[in-house]
Amino acid sequence: MRAAVAGFFRRPARPGLGPLTMAALSGALVAAGQAPWSLWYLALPALSAAILIVITAPRGAVRVWLGWAAGLGYFAASLFWIVEPFLVDADQYGWMAPFALVFMSAGMALFWALAGLAANLGTGRASAALGFAAGLVAADLLRSYVFTGFPWALTGHIWIGTPVAQAAALIGPIGLSALACLAAAAPHLGRGNASRLLATALAAAGLIAVWQGGAARLAMLIPDRAPPVHIRLIQPNAAQSLKWDADLWRMFLNRQMVQTALPADPPLDLIVWPETAIPFLLDDAGAFLREMAVASGGVPIATGIQRAEGRRYFNSLVVVGGAGNPIALYDKWHLVPFGEYIPLGDLAASFGITAFAARNGAGYSAGPGARLIDLGTLGRVLPLICYEAVFPQDLRAAGGRADWILQITNDGWFGTVSGPYQHLAQARLRAIEQGLPLLRAANTGITAVIDARGEVLRSLALNTEGVIDAALPPSLPATIYSRTGDSPALAILSVVLAALFLRRRRKAH
Repeated sequence: MRAAVAGFFRRPARPGLGPLTMAALSGALVAAGQAPWSLWYLALPALSAAILIVITAPRGAVRVWLGWAAGLGYFAASLFWIVEPFLVDADQYGWMAPFALVFMSAGMALFWALAGLAANLGTGRASAALGFAAGLVAADLLRSYVFTGFPWALTGHIWIGTPVAQAAALIGPIGLSALACLAAAAPHLGRGNASRLLATALAAAGLIAVWQGGAARLAMLIPDRAPPVHIRLIQPNAAQSLKWDADLWRMFLNRQMVQTALPADPPLDLIVWPETAIPFLLDDAGAFLREMAVASGGVPIATGIQRAEGRRYFNSLVVVGGAGNPIALYDKWHLVPFGEYIPLGDLAASFGITAFAARNGAGYSAGPGARLIDLGTLGRVLPLICYEAVFPQDLRAAGGRADWILQITNDGWFGTVSGPYQHLAQARLRAIEQGLPLLRAANTGITAVIDARGEVLRSLALNTEGVIDAALPPSLPATIYSRTGDSPALAILSVVLAALFLRRRRKAH
């Protein structure tokens, strides 16, 4: 073992600029599989090329560097929307935008560097390819959980919008990543051209089978919900740079009031406003809540609002009853690090550094956790606020099965190119994983009605004002993934990586 470690560091520490550039370019092409492009048929060959670049390099640190470079290209291309929040107030924060993209991409690429390390478990080209593919899947699993998690732009997301995505009801998002990575690795498995061709053919046959199974699930008829529930989703299109403007906030509120009061046939059971739709605190909003109830004709309204408890502030969803009184409340609990709170800020306050402490009003405080809201005849609702919809594990933490999922969000922070489309794509995947319809009301878009198989039935385009009146789609029976979560994926990955490690040790001896 000591000799193996010493050999690792004796090998060239870094590859040349050419291989690093090729790895980064191949990684960037893998990002073409992410929304809004969704070019999975380009992403798979690009991922296969990235695997080839890594496994044909000398074993050791070189493979780690090449894995990191491929990840750098991938995340820079997938997450370039991360600059958009800094451009809302470009005069003050615009200078930070390129640094945010560089640091985010370089940091996320470290997970792909771990995949490069896993490629070193292989004793030959085929096992190295399997190691790198398994490492990429493990990277997706790790970054879904560590440091509060960031499962955005998983490799398996390339399947969203195709019938393959229906497999998420069984294997979840990490299982979809495994399908992508194994398919990309297949041309490199085997000892000769014939065996590699056979592996590729088997992988293609497997994908075709999954595709056909997904298509059959999509074609399956689902009985309508009985009794029907009719919901209005409101999209006011309040640009983030103008949303809190002292001269405009009342205009945006009035716009939502007008949208709320529009006639409906059949009558509505619920109206939904987006995240932070009301620009003052819940405790100060009593008179306005009563105005909302008058505008809705007594129909309950679910809306985003902020509230305070002492010096703590919460990003919340409140359901306003027919008399203008709050009848249900949910506080967002999975907050955005550095966006909604500063990590360890409260701990720092214990040592006298209070500038970053949520308990002193510096950012939001987290709510108590995931939970269901019982709305009587409307059913049990699983509320999600914005970023919470990207975490499949959070939907399983509510302690019971919902009848449907409600997401309120303000994607005005994400720009107009890729961020809102990727956020919508992940909401679609949550619906598939749980077998539940998901309705989302977004400030600037994309507001949508999503059925229990992740199909978008109705939507409003970005940066448009409008409403959607729709019947709540029916639910499907609880899925296997909703019961097991990522535990099977973790077990299988552990077995594969352990087997590669043990095989290498036997070869070494």
